[in-house]
Amino acid sequence: MPSKALEGMITVVTGSSRGIGRGIARALGEQGATVYVTGRTTGDSELSIDATARMVEQAGGIGVPVQTDHTDDDQIAALFDRIRSEAGHIDVLVNNAFKIPTPPVWGGGFWEHPYTIWDDQVGTGARCHYLACWHAAQMLFDGSGKLIVNISSPGGLGYHFSTTYGVGKTALDRMTADMAVELEPTGVTAVAIYPGSVATEFIVESNKDRKRDMSSYQTPLFVGRSIAALANADDLTSRSGKVIWVEDLADEFDLFDENGHRPPGYPRRAELTAAPKS
Repeated sequence: MPSKALEGMITVVTGSSRGIGRGIARALGEQGATVYVTGRTTGDSELSIDATARMVEQAGGIGVPVQTDHTDDDQIAALFDRIRSEAGHIDVLVNNAFKIPTPPVWGGGFWEHPYTIWDDQVGTGARCHYLACWHAAQMLFDGSGKLIVNISSPGGLGYHFSTTYGVGKTALDRMTADMAVELEPTGVTAVAIYPGSVATEFIVESNKDRKRDMSSYQTPLFVGRSIAALANADDLTSRSGKVIWVEDLADEFDLFDENGHRPPGYPRRAELTAAPKS
């Protein structure tokens, strides 16, 4: 990518106090973008929107932390009201907010888990993205980037973790495809992105006791660099409505992570894409 290819662009990354969202915010900052960083955690913690905003600044962009609980409709509305007042438009909206149930759900029968995990993984995992798109649409029409990125998962193709996880990701993929149909006359592109296995803070901590080899995992910044490269692509509208794998973007745009590596593809990709959703 050209240096500072996204300079002057107004971007929003929801759920970016940590994990994939933080990596995306940093990568957009590397390319000079202004990044509205949202999430619930503020303050001096290393895993806060303030810390992410500083990383954006250090990378070369402008970081704007806005405390937002994406389970609260009023707070989502307030976020976009602020952006409308301060910036007037949006070039790139990245919907990444997600709520991991407490305790985490790693399989087992759906009847064994609190039914409230539906609200965690379908509500926060799909509904809040719809609401963000609803608020952002008019500002995206006025932007130059005209891109909505919904961070999804191979869980939209086959079983991962739990019933509610799969429902949320499948819903997000279909929402993206249908939004693309309705957005076509406006020139706004909507895509769903599938990262591979990603070494987020949560996954690293969860795997400590398992002693799993994570050398092949994607880093959050690697995922982020794929989004930044996509935002600068010349043929965005031809991709609208599609599910795009991070590994394909890395190959197309010759991307590497902060360690100079290009992690291998998602290990179950062939299996998941060879059969219909089940």
